[in-house]
Amino acid sequence: MLGECWDGFSLVEGTAVMVIMDMADMAVVMAIRMVVMVVDMVVDMVVDMVEDMEEDMDMILLQYKPLDEDNRVASPVTSSELAAALEKPSTIDNRVAQVVTSAEVAAVLNRILLIFPFESMNRFPLQRYFSTTAALARSSRWVDRQEISYPIFGREPKWAKLDKAFDGLKSGSNIFVHGIAATPTPLLKALCEYVVANDLRNIKLHHLHLEGETPWLGEKVRERIRSNSLFTGSNLRSAVNEGFADFNSTFLHEVPMLFRKGAINLDVALIQVSPPDANGYCSLGTSVDTARAAITNANHIIALSNKNMPRTFGDGLIHASQIDVLVEDNNHKLHERHFEKNTSEQATKIGRIIAENLVDNGATLQMGIGGIPDAALAALTEHKDLGIHTEMFSDGVLPLIKKNVITNGNKTIHPGKLVVSFVYGSTELYDFLHDNPLVEFGDVQWVNDPAIIRQNPKVTAINSAVEIDLTGQVVSDSVGKRFLSGFGGQVDFIRGAAVSDDGLGRPIIALPSITAKGVSKIVPYIKEGAGVVTSRAHVHYVVTENGIAQLWGKNMRQRAYELIKIAHPSVREELEKEAFKRLKIMPSAD
Repeated sequence: MLGECWDGFSLVEGTAVMVIMDMADMAVVMAIRMVVMVVDMVVDMVVDMVEDMEEDMDMILLQYKPLDEDNRVASPVTSSELAAALEKPSTIDNRVAQVVTSAEVAAVLNRILLIFPFESMNRFPLQRYFSTTAALARSSRWVDRQEISYPIFGREPKWAKLDKAFDGLKSGSNIFVHGIAATPTPLLKALCEYVVANDLRNIKLHHLHLEGETPWLGEKVRERIRSNSLFTGSNLRSAVNEGFADFNSTFLHEVPMLFRKGAINLDVALIQVSPPDANGYCSLGTSVDTARAAITNANHIIALSNKNMPRTFGDGLIHASQIDVLVEDNNHKLHERHFEKNTSEQATKIGRIIAENLVDNGATLQMGIGGIPDAALAALTEHKDLGIHTEMFSDGVLPLIKKNVITNGNKTIHPGKLVVSFVYGSTELYDFLHDNPLVEFGDVQWVNDPAIIRQNPKVTAINSAVEIDLTGQVVSDSVGKRFLSGFGGQVDFIRGAAVSDDGLGRPIIALPSITAKGVSKIVPYIKEGAGVVTSRAHVHYVVTENGIAQLWGKNMRQRAYELIKIAHPSVREELEKEAFKRLKIMPSAD
């Protein structure tokens, strides 16, 4: 996999070989240069690939190698094995002891190309993709370790009971956990029991927002298992802030790259899937997001097969033969979102202001989760031809689909379909998704890529915030020193909307002007310890129940003026005084 620097050599798309050695002395460097020249003679396209590599890479790993007996990528050949092939002695530190001549390299090339001839180029295309979606196959130099959407004939998963699912797990393992509605709670409980019973330690869980019980935070387990939370929900918030779990800030569209580039090397992936169909295919169901990158880069996959998981379309297909252990549990219900019975008056006003002033007919919407996005959707019933391209959605889209408000007819990316990476809502929503090709679930690396987002028409991104200062700095993941959630996809979509190809995108930050306790959310300075998620340079529109502030292109004096106008009336005078203290000039419109 690109992104790791291995000693050894490997095939490039079935066309050539690069010899990679530890650059110990000039002689070896010269040998590498000669090999590059050989590759240049073989095919110009390989040279283009090499030129695209980062300048600071002192080694080049190329992508294809023979497969092992399980039809997975075998380990790379080491320099000592290369030395043996060249009949050169290797030193004690595994370096080639003598200079490799170009003739000897050519001999190795010829030997290997007998196994992978040039005619095999069609089997190894020059681009590798992390999306199985034909209409939008986003290429990446960081190649997944294995593809999981094809069957391995002759290979079957091991069906096991929960207490046997983790046989062979070792201390120090890095484990990915499927999240949100798909959180495999039965597997997590069984993992905790296994770890304690077998005296395992230093187990790390890597995940987005999890739902349900967190037994690894119990006194007997928390010294053995630790969460690395890439986005934090309410069930882990206290643990993060008390030091029992770790908090990680990463743009959502870059989280899959942590697995693909090897920043996090996954030993095991715990997922929840729909049962295998007649052809052996399972689905990641409600959460494809970062899960696809995890299962294509983990060494071992343990899956909970559950008939309550909807079978969804897009990048979430995995063939049962790619799964190592399957545990059947049809009694586990998917985690459901708890909706507030009554939308607050503030949220209702904000939703109406957004719908009436900032959402055009034909717009492509992104929205987060919560009262304000729900209120905005509820106010869009008279709109036409809206589209959905978002990291997540909830039940709020269902009435608009039934009223033909959401048609996705004008979208550039997957026209006619709602594009999403995960969902969280009610059983009604999950039932709607089952076997429904209207919804395209995508790897969040492309779904949240600003370069993809910007291609849709009138991209309108609606995101919430904890507080915003008078210069436009937006805090969304923390309350002062206390971590709250995570970066999520806010910046991904704020930026995608801001640079939309048609110039009609609208990046929106929406928040109540004041809390229920009377604390202003528009502040002179952000709280001590609070983290800026969306910078003042990213912000365009800010909406409260009192109106809209357009900040883009405005200086600090003008920004303060606009924000004070939409602040709660009870704090405007104080904000003006604080603005003068900070800026040394009174806020004004011109």
